[in-house]
Amino acid sequence: MVNWPIAAAKYAFIAIISVAILTFFSNSNAQNDILSKAHHTPTGFKNNYTPKVNKSFGDFLRWQWESWGLDKTANSPTPSVQADLALLKAPASPAVTWLGHATALVQASGLTVLVDPVFSERASPVQLFGPKRAQPPGVAMADLPDIDAVLISHNHYDHLDRASVALLDEKAKAAGKTTLFIVPLGLKAWFNGMGIASVVELDWWQHHTIQGVEFHLTPVQHWSARSINDRSTTLWGGWAVLGADFHWYYAGDTGYSRDFADTAKHFAPRQSEALGGGFDLALVPVGAYEPRWFMSQQHVNPMESVRIHQDVGAKRSIGVHWGTFALTDEPLDQPPRDLAIARQALNVTEADFGLLAIGESRQFAKRQSKNTLAAR
Repeated sequence: MVNWPIAAAKYAFIAIISVAILTFFSNSNAQNDILSKAHHTPTGFKNNYTPKVNKSFGDFLRWQWESWGLDKTANSPTPSVQADLALLKAPASPAVTWLGHATALVQASGLTVLVDPVFSERASPVQLFGPKRAQPPGVAMADLPDIDAVLISHNHYDHLDRASVALLDEKAKAAGKTTLFIVPLGLKAWFNGMGIASVVELDWWQHHTIQGVEFHLTPVQHWSARSINDRSTTLWGGWAVLGADFHWYYAGDTGYSRDFADTAKHFAPRQSEALGGGFDLALVPVGAYEPRWFMSQQHVNPMESVRIHQDVGAKRSIGVHWGTFALTDEPLDQPPRDLAIARQALNVTEADFGLLAIGESRQFAKRQSKNTLAAR
């Protein structure tokens, strides 16, 4: 006769052991999958083509000592214009608006996307001290159109601002809408800790689709940290956004590397001449690059910025990450002069790689494949 209580206990024990074994191997396989990716390490993330880009504290002190007394005064303020709010509400074609530093608004393929929003007075963990904004944002937070998605390149304070992110989320909720934050690996928990639930995090080469528009996180050469003990524990990257009528790219914060040629190669099957060609627009950093011995591996200079424009195969590029926060040794008005020299050296016209005034918008033609043109 079967002793049912003992049999039940026996089968329950077997079930528990089986689940534990499966969980162990599942977790082991997941860990192996993570570590099988070259840019993943047991302690965080690393770049593809150089092991480390962030400098030591000793190097930082050397930089501060050597830059003591340097004249960093700009001869002229960063150009700014009054934003065309009517255009922002209903752009007739793909459009980009520069709001200052790395913050840009891109409206294309039926979506309004905000990149690295920083609206606070200082790029700092506190607003009492730290790099202070030289110019107000090109569009006030209250005047922004409804934002469908916010792209974050990494967690440095001049790219990820807690107050700005919180206000954007509150603004969307107050209007009965949802703004999706798309972020690199490791940052979702930070957003969730603020009460922001609408977050998708991606690894390099992964993508998320909204209304047919693909948002791809791409490799760049940089690092991450918001304190002294979390270096490179969250990922960083650039963004490639592919919509039916517009392909655009944002390089984030980066040193120069083969990552940009890799990006062009990765998307080449989607960007043949027959399919409309390469990126219709690239947003490329052009500021915060001196001194080169300290900055070269983590921030491009304008000569390298133009090379990025060429490497990714952009039809047009606009320089960002300049003119707003004094982060490095060059004056805020130096990048435009160095960009002009770089363009001449590399045979690139200002029409192909230019700058916007803070608050200025520029519209672009919709991309069209040869098949679309032939059908007309």
